[in-house]
Amino acid sequence: MIRLQQLSLMRGTKSLFEAVDLTLNPGEKIGLIGANGSGKSTLFAMLRDELHPDLGSIDFPRSWRVSHVAQETPALDRPAIEYAIDGDVGLRALEHELDLLEQQGDAADGNHIAELHSKLADADAYTIRSRAEQLLNGLGFSLAQMDMPVASFSGGWRMRLNLAQALICPSDLLLLDEPTNHLDLDAILWMEEWLKRYPGTLLIISHDRDFLDGVSNVTVHVDDRKLKRYSGNYSAFERQRAAHLELMEAALDKQQRKRAHLTSFIERFKAKASKAKQAQSRVKALARMEELAPLRAAAEFSFEFREPERAPNPLLVLEDVDAGYRASNGEEKCIVAGINFSLTPGQRIGLLGVNGAGKSTFIKTIAGDIEPLHGVARFGKGLVIGYFAQHQLEMLRPDDSPLMHLARIAPDVREQELRNFLGRFNFPGEMVKSPIAPFSGGEKSRLALALIVWQRPNLLLLDEPTNHLDLETREALTEALAQFEGTMLLVSHDRHLLRATSDEFVIVADGKMTPFDGDLDDYRDWMMKSKLAAQNAARNAPASTATPAAAPTVIAPTKVERSDLKKLSAQERQRLAALKKPLAAKLAKLEKEMSNVNTELERIENSMADATIYDATRKDELKSLLDAQVNSKRQLERMESEWLQLNEELEQLGAE
Repeated sequence: MIRLQQLSLMRGTKSLFEAVDLTLNPGEKIGLIGANGSGKSTLFAMLRDELHPDLGSIDFPRSWRVSHVAQETPALDRPAIEYAIDGDVGLRALEHELDLLEQQGDAADGNHIAELHSKLADADAYTIRSRAEQLLNGLGFSLAQMDMPVASFSGGWRMRLNLAQALICPSDLLLLDEPTNHLDLDAILWMEEWLKRYPGTLLIISHDRDFLDGVSNVTVHVDDRKLKRYSGNYSAFERQRAAHLELMEAALDKQQRKRAHLTSFIERFKAKASKAKQAQSRVKALARMEELAPLRAAAEFSFEFREPERAPNPLLVLEDVDAGYRASNGEEKCIVAGINFSLTPGQRIGLLGVNGAGKSTFIKTIAGDIEPLHGVARFGKGLVIGYFAQHQLEMLRPDDSPLMHLARIAPDVREQELRNFLGRFNFPGEMVKSPIAPFSGGEKSRLALALIVWQRPNLLLLDEPTNHLDLETREALTEALAQFEGTMLLVSHDRHLLRATSDEFVIVADGKMTPFDGDLDDYRDWMMKSKLAAQNAARNAPASTATPAAAPTVIAPTKVERSDLKKLSAQERQRLAALKKPLAAKLAKLEKEMSNVNTELERIENSMADATIYDATRKDELKSLLDAQVNSKRQLERMESEWLQLNEELEQLGAE
């Protein structure tokens, strides 16, 4: 197991952890969550023995093999599949030792060679290439790409290779820090299934709540320099934390009322001889009472899009458009062909498809960043586009302040009004006039969103807007988009954001755009089926000359397939509904009973707040009230435990 005991750590002048105690059991899959800068990655560094605590200890079996994702990828000529297999360092060491022995020819020790072959068999050396192919295919590489040199891949694809190295390495402890950042939705869905089968202890830092819900069974929250363990996935954590905060708020309120009552009694009767003894007793009780700390609510970030002034109908029409790029020599590269597409006010569309399929190219064509190669694009008069590009942060000027960025698009607006607006995006005080170069990715993303919101767009084009955002800011963006009254096109690998904000989906695959008649669960089923079909087709086809940016070939869903998927999904929803119905009924009944008990507790505490209840003549009445209070609290505690259990059962059914 992993055990942290009274662990404390300072980074510079900032205290990250103070007297932390935490135990994690072997085989658990732990989601590590908390605000950016709270110390999550620092904890990983301690587990990798790259940092050491100032006080206390962090212990786990020294025999454990620890695997993590490297942050640097050298530009090697080594084939991608060989680079991925290099992640199994132990196997590579055995292969190297065997190679040296075999070079000795007849002088080699035969027994030693036999021993090495046995060790290689134990290390699954004879299936390693097949396993590496499956791993790389799941992460989006085609068979042709697997034999290409590492140096030929872009930064995002190299990070996928590093991830492949970490996953292929036999390990007892796997540390994944934001593993979904460089993956598309297809690869995320595949990796989620892979991690569910991982037999070791898994620690994941992620801001993708659906990914955490699908993988983790324990959640550790980094908050106020402490680590608090919660059973269950991220959704279970949210429920438990909300219940805990509600109980703490009630406890604090109760203590404040009790302190006020004792103080009032002391002030009233401390000068009366007949009551002096009772007053002194309450002075001691007041001194013994532990002061509950006021609840430290997290600074929740929220914002909203301003209502668009007007919207043309239709907003835009594309007729037989080919979207792609034209080189300086006039050569054309078509990415998505034959686009016939229109947008009317109020549409909310999520774009699906693997990385490289053409989603960003399509968005850039609508945004006007690139011209259509062929066809006609007509834009309605009064169309105002708010465009958040995939690499939006690179377009910000690092030496300029948030105020300068906003003033550039609103030169005639008073500075105080601009300051007030930026303050709503958590840019207070002098921060609003500071250069953004040292800002975190999340802070820069908030600034980019603020600039879009100011322009009051009636069409939002969002290409991976959640990159660099923590869970709280993602939730704020989700709520703002859900309430946005304009039209929206969204590309995102965040399933929670897609579900909450998109009414329909379009899939970009194999150079075409096709309406997708289904939800994200249908898409997952179709994607798994398509990936398997593409893999089988690639194995039976001659080697191609694919480029690193090319996505694996996928098969667009036919109407029959979509119909079958919808039928299966409907049957599955009916099955889950039948299972959920009795649990929901039981939960509703329990919540009603809890409400009655809370009402009774409030009545009892109101009676006990009456100073006359402590008179000797009302001794029996006070005793009855105290007994009723204890019984009600025990009853409420039992009900709350049952309530949490029922909610977890419902959540598990919802995750199936």
